Amino acid sequence: MRWLLCVILAVQVAVARGETTPSTSTEFPFEYREGLLWIKVAITQSEQPLNFLVDTGAGVSVINLNTAKRIGLKLGRQVTVRGVDTKMTGYWQQWISAKVGDVTLPTEYLAVDLEKLSRSCEQPVDGLVGADFFRGRVVQIDFDAQKIRLLKPEKSRKSDEALPLQLRSCGMRVPISVNGHDRQWVRLDTGCATPLQWVTSDVPDQCTHQMAIGLAEISIPQTKTSVGIGEHQFSDVPTGLHEKPIFPGEAGLLGNGLLSRFATVTIDAKAGRVTLGKRVQAR
Repeated sequence: MRWLLCVILAVQVAVARGETTPSTSTEFPFEYREGLLWIKVAITQSEQPLNFLVDTGAGVSVINLNTAKRIGLKLGRQVTVRGVDTKMTGYWQQWISAKVGDVTLPTEYLAVDLEKLSRSCEQPVDGLVGADFFRGRVVQIDFDAQKIRLLKPEKSRKSDEALPLQLRSCGMRVPISVNGHDRQWVRLDTGCATPLQWVTSDVPDQCTHQMAIGLAEISIPQTKTSVGIGEHQFSDVPTGLHEKPIFPGEAGLLGNGLLSRFATVTIDAKAGRVTLGKRVQAR
């Protein structure tokens, strides 16, 4: 048994939202620390840049409730957010102008208490850039260069491996194989620092519209598994085991511990695919 703190934040809403308009700027830097993707976000209400995480596991973008209050944001419509064995209150914000570099981020944010996450990290977490940033875009996460790029749609290169991607109201998911079993759908989650969280029981293929947030320090059994991601095979992967689905319709979380083994991860939400860039082996 081992203690795990994983940003398992997924805000699931039934409200239809428009696709994000791509920015004319093409890239911005991130810092890969503590197994997470950190970026500096500028908003008009704050003199200092804010610390955000890029979290594909979050259905919408989020601002820390304490940060929202500190910089004087007006709390909007109240909503109930389901947590791990608990419920909490979130608030939709009014329009926010947020950028990283010259790249425009989503304008709607859900204010949620992220203090527990902040205390577990080396610096405060002011918010999360969620899956709404990826809608309508081709976004490449370059782990080697620590850059996030906005690309034009194009065919996958032969040297890369493309996986099917399902972008649902309750999250983005991709198929993987664990210990030689048939492929299962797991959440593509850059907000999870561990390689894999795996549900060992049957997972109903469903998707709820209830808002959910899972941000907890929990004790779970650990093992090592073999994982197949497309044509790629990984052995001795540290894996957390769960008897029940973390989120409906998903057999676990595919986190940065595995994603960062690729040079690049390109998420084409519109085309419904994730392209994995192989690292060049030194001779």
